[in-house]
This record gives sequence, C-alpha cells and structure tokens, in this order.
Amino acid sequence: MTGTLELIRHYAGELPPLAKFAVLMAIIVCVPPLFKRIKLPALVGLILAGIVIGPHGIELAGKHKPVVDFAAELGKLLLMFFCGLEINLALFKRVRARSIKFGLVTTLTPLVLGTVVGLLFGYAVIPSIVLGSLLASHTLLASSIVNELGVNKMEPVTVTVGATVFSDTLSLIIFAVCVSTYQSGFSLSGLAVQLIQIAVFFPLILFGVSGLGAYLLKKVENDENAYFLIMLAILAVSGLLASAINLPHIVGAFLAGLAVNASVHDKPAKEKLEFFGNSVFIPVFFIAIGFLIDPIVFLQSLMNNLPLAVAIIMALLLGKWIAAETTGRAFGYSPEARITVWSLTLPQVAATLAAALAAYDTMNPQGQRLVDQQLLNVILVLVLTTSILGPVLTQRFAPRMLEDEDRTRISPAA
Repeated sequence: MTGTLELIRHYAGELPPLAKFAVLMAIIVCVPPLFKRIKLPALVGLILAGIVIGPHGIELAGKHKPVVDFAAELGKLLLMFFCGLEINLALFKRVRARSIKFGLVTTLTPLVLGTVVGLLFGYAVIPSIVLGSLLASHTLLASSIVNELGVNKMEPVTVTVGATVFSDTLSLIIFAVCVSTYQSGFSLSGLAVQLIQIAVFFPLILFGVSGLGAYLLKKVENDENAYFLIMLAILAVSGLLASAINLPHIVGAFLAGLAVNASVHDKPAKEKLEFFGNSVFIPVFFIAIGFLIDPIVFLQSLMNNLPLAVAIIMALLLGKWIAAETTGRAFGYSPEARITVWSLTLPQVAATLAAALAAYDTMNPQGQRLVDQQLLNVILVLVLTTSILGPVLTQRFAPRMLEDEDRTRISPAA
C-alpha cells in the first residue's frame, strides 16, 4: 500500500503545472455538485479532496506550493469580505434593537460555555477564550433555504440575520484581542493599547473606508474593471491596516465588506467579484484546509479526544439553543420560530474556519500554536457536524412558521 502511494506521488509530482491546474479546476467543478446530490455541503467535499491531493495524500501540489498558498489566503479574505457584503443592513436597521439583544445573547452564551469547556479540558485561558469565540459566531448557511420557502422576511428570520452583524463582529473583536495578547504576552498596558487601537480601527474602517470607498466607487461606477479592482484594493488595505495593529487579516476583510456594503449593493462588479471568489479562490481555501489534515492522525486524534469533540458540539448546541429559546420567548415567537432561529445560528463555517486557521498559524514567543492540531481537528468535526445539522433542521422547521402564521390569520375570523 505504501509503495503504491509513493508511486502515485512520484507520477503526480512529475505532472506539468498546467496539468496540476487542470486537476484542481476539475475538482472545483465536479466535487461540489456531487456532494450536493448526496445532501452534504460542498465544502465537505472540497476539504476531503484537499486531503486526497494534499501532502498526506498524493502530493499533487508538491512540498512547496506558493501559488496555492496565495490563492487560499486570498480565498480566506474574500470569504470574510463576502460575509460583510452579504449582511442586509436595511433589515438590520429595521429590527436593530431586537437584533442587538439576540446578537448579544447568542454570542456570549456559547462564548462562555466554549471557554468553560476549554478550561475543563486543560487548555490555558487564552486558547479557551478563543475556542469560545469560535463558537460565538455563526454562518447563515441555510439562508437559501429560508429564501426559497418565503420566510426570509418574517421577523424571527430578519432578527437572526441582523444579529449576525453583531455576533460576527463581537466574536472577531474578542478573537483579535486574544491573538494579540497571545503573540506579545499579557500586560495591562499592552491590553489597554490594543483596545484603544481597536477602538480607533473599527470606526476608521466602518466610516472612513466607507466614505472614501463610496466616493471612489461612485467615480468609477461606469467602469466595471476599475470598480472591481477598487473593491479588491479596499480589501487589501483593510487587511494590511488590521495587520499593522496585530489583528488578523480576516478582521479587516470582514469590516471592509461591512464598510462598502451599501455602496456596492446590486452592482454588476460586486456580482463579478463574488463569482470570481466563489468559483476559484474560496474553493481553493477549503481544499487547502484539507492539506492540513493527516487522515490517520485526524482519526486517532478524534478517537483520543472524543469527549472534547462531544463537549464542544454540545456547548454550541446548548449555547445557541438557550439564546434562541430565551430571547424568542421574550419576543413572543412561536416554538416553530424559536427552533428555526436556533437552527439558523448553528452552522460554524465561514468565520469559524477562517478564524480557526488564523489561530492555528498564530505562535507565542515560545513557538506554541494558539490552536493546536488536536483542537483544529475537533473544530473541523464541529464544522462538518453543524454544516449538516443546521440546514437539515431549518428545512424541517421553517415551513412550520408559515403554517403557524396562516393559523394565526384564520383564527380571529373564526
């Protein structure tokens, strides 16, 4: 078996660059539809494909892969940029008060539970808080389902969408503080400086870049090529500014998306950038995640750390359920609506994956990773589990919101 694998690796390594590129494009084109057909998220297929062609598989990309690494890094930034771009700010403003309340609860509850789990399993304070911050955010993976069902404009769904702005932003702020503290060590003065920098950085991006970006984009709105390039430039500058104050690039990318959200709404160049990112760079990012996974070590790690994996998944499920149930009852939502809100906040994909990879690459002065390989493997299990469970629950319970609304409309007349 080992000899066969080495032979395959030899021939894969001998392939010309264009042949390797063709194989990569074939994976991006063929794998997602195949996994959608078997009712699994496309990202799962791309990660598995990355394991097969990566350094622990046939080594198609080779030992040194600067082009793939750059494409994956850009894909990670575009993923966070699109997270900011796709948030419906008009909906958020309409139900702002309730969105902020729910956003606060759905962020802090899993944050606390995740931190407690990390501490109970022997992790230090900062890695434990990072684990909590990873559980605090969520990805609206089932947004297409609620759109198709026609429940996307109902208040519980609108509040959930609005809460995403608050949840993702707050979790990334906590994550950013942890990363900076882990890299440079804890000190009250250092923490105070970091918080001041963040307090300046966030308004600078959200309002300064927003105004400047809107001005520049307005100037070139009839030139799609220039519009496209300016959006990429805003993404790059925001990432660099974040890096300048020891924040992860993904924080700047997410805020850049929020900053130009209103300016680029329904613009053709925005659609082209999304097509560009979703067709090539974001799939490469997911494939590159597979490069990090040694399947044998992954399975051993999972079996050896099964209690940790179960505890993290339960912390997420419980934390998000408490948030949806308590705030849903306070807002007068039906049981069907509360379960739907819970299901929408379960998937841990975009921000979680990007932040987990950033934490894995973060080292302290002693050369220790902020998130070790063991915890990264468990987080990947979390991503896989919630990316399947969340949409399945949404598909089942969201239609009942419409049935409940119909009964409410009929009952007064009766």
